[in-house]
Amino acid sequence: MAQSKENTNNSARSKAAAAAQSTGAPVAQTGEKRPRTTRRPYYNRRPRRPQQPREAAVPIHIYPLGGLGEVGKNMTVYECNGDMIIVDCGLVFPDSDMYGVDMVIPDFTFVVQNKDKIKGLLITHGHEDHIGSIPYLLQKLDLPIYGTRLTCGLIRNKLEEFGLAGKTKFVEITPRQKIKLGCFTIEPIHVNHSIPDAVAFAIDSPAGTIIQTGDFKIDYTPLACGVTDLSTLAEYGQRGVLALLSDSTNSERPGFTATEQKVAAGVRNLFARARNKRIIIATFASNIYRVQQIIDLAVEDGRKVAFSGRSMVNNTAMAQELGYMHIPEGTLISVDELNQYPPEQVVLITTGSQGEPLSALSRMASCSHRQVRVGPGDFIIISANPIPGNEKSVTKIVNGLLLLGAEVIYESMYDVHVSGHACQEEQKLMLTLTRPKYFLPVHGEYKQLKKHALTAASLGIPTSNILIAENGSNVILSQDEIKLGEPVTAGAVMVDGLGVGDVGNVVLRDRKHLSEDGLVIIVATVDSKTGKVLAGPDLVSRGFVYVRENESLMDGAQSIVENALDRCVDEHVRDWNSVKTRVREALSSYIYRRTKRSPMILPILMEV
Repeated sequence: MAQSKENTNNSARSKAAAAAQSTGAPVAQTGEKRPRTTRRPYYNRRPRRPQQPREAAVPIHIYPLGGLGEVGKNMTVYECNGDMIIVDCGLVFPDSDMYGVDMVIPDFTFVVQNKDKIKGLLITHGHEDHIGSIPYLLQKLDLPIYGTRLTCGLIRNKLEEFGLAGKTKFVEITPRQKIKLGCFTIEPIHVNHSIPDAVAFAIDSPAGTIIQTGDFKIDYTPLACGVTDLSTLAEYGQRGVLALLSDSTNSERPGFTATEQKVAAGVRNLFARARNKRIIIATFASNIYRVQQIIDLAVEDGRKVAFSGRSMVNNTAMAQELGYMHIPEGTLISVDELNQYPPEQVVLITTGSQGEPLSALSRMASCSHRQVRVGPGDFIIISANPIPGNEKSVTKIVNGLLLLGAEVIYESMYDVHVSGHACQEEQKLMLTLTRPKYFLPVHGEYKQLKKHALTAASLGIPTSNILIAENGSNVILSQDEIKLGEPVTAGAVMVDGLGVGDVGNVVLRDRKHLSEDGLVIIVATVDSKTGKVLAGPDLVSRGFVYVRENESLMDGAQSIVENALDRCVDEHVRDWNSVKTRVREALSSYIYRRTKRSPMILPILMEV
């Protein structure tokens, strides 16, 4: 058997050799080792082909100037190849310890320093935390504004108050309409929110594609405008998304956000419950969906509708003009006409759902509204949840309305409000569709950003590719890495009346001091040559003690001041600043010993 196999192999080898000779091909050596050839000397070897250096990946810089570690003040700057764009420019309401402050806006120092690089300002939607700071930015530099039709309308209303509407270039955009700004190509993507015409942005650059969601939720039964454009988001995910910046406001809430349809059913039940009472509903002036729902229910119930609050009147008029709101003829009346109708025939839609001190609802609660007097015949619905930090203000208004005898529905008592922000399952869907390489949670306090980061990690995104940044961070992204560069100027600028940035920590500290301990003013007339007191000293107390009930304290204080002035004369102290300092220290020490309080002391010395 073995011999037959060997014969077969020999015959195969001979056939192969014959075939090779006929074709001129070399004979393959089978079963035998090839003789080893001599290696070339190193000086005869061919030089190796030089290695081409790997080209570095193009980076993109992301500078969050607001919206991280806080709810509101959203503003993000992108930079790539020397071009910059800005997404959103919002404000945040002041905290309770920001005495006298009307609003807080981002610090625009970095933007102003780079104004020649900026190609445009893109806005995701028309809520105050995304558009509220635009007038203050445009006072520093001119920028074209890119936004959807309703968003541009809301911004125009705001700019008209500042005289900037005619000077600003508006570019109306629509979903899936791409915009070219420098090296950036931006595609708006329709998303659901509590306001129409909200969009996310797919920002394409030489470094890759970044998706910034803006505020969003996924509502399968929206009131208008259709469902969030999940197919476009999925298309980007298939092509490759470098990074996702996603709304974190509801990251601590499991499940899905309720649909706006739920509010209509809840408010309809409350209309039936109100019966013969006048209905007053407070909501956000920019929540066009909610206002339209209320108008529709009022028409069903045979009631007239009136608006109160400047922003409510302006926004609804603009929404009607642009076709986003429809009010049947004969339904709308002015607030001055309310008292001409029986209570059961009217609905008043007003501002003040966040407890703003100057809002229409706040003035009703304090009985200072010129046209509306609240009483037992009123049924009041606050159709909003308090923004973090506004809880005390809202509670104060609710208490005031209840004391006036009104019935008040607020917060989660009934289905009168649903969030416009995605809960955990919607956030997971966004992450799964876009499949980003890197993830940056945005729009939320740190605990919300952290929870969103954990959700992303649970879906398989490496923790090394997840970054919780801060306002002022310089996030550098490329296909190779994510890292932090040198931070940029960012912070909070307080707006107090017409003053922007006039109020700082020192002023706030003084206001806090005044609010807690009050003020004592010392007034005296002195001889400019000798320093002797010619009249006074007189002490005036404001916010410290009631003088008539504390005469012994104030008499003692006056003696302390007199003695301090006399000592200055005896010691020949002629520097009036030194005199004031001595008087202030002596009186402060006396008052603290007697009361354990430290009022602000203001010496006024008039020289003659």
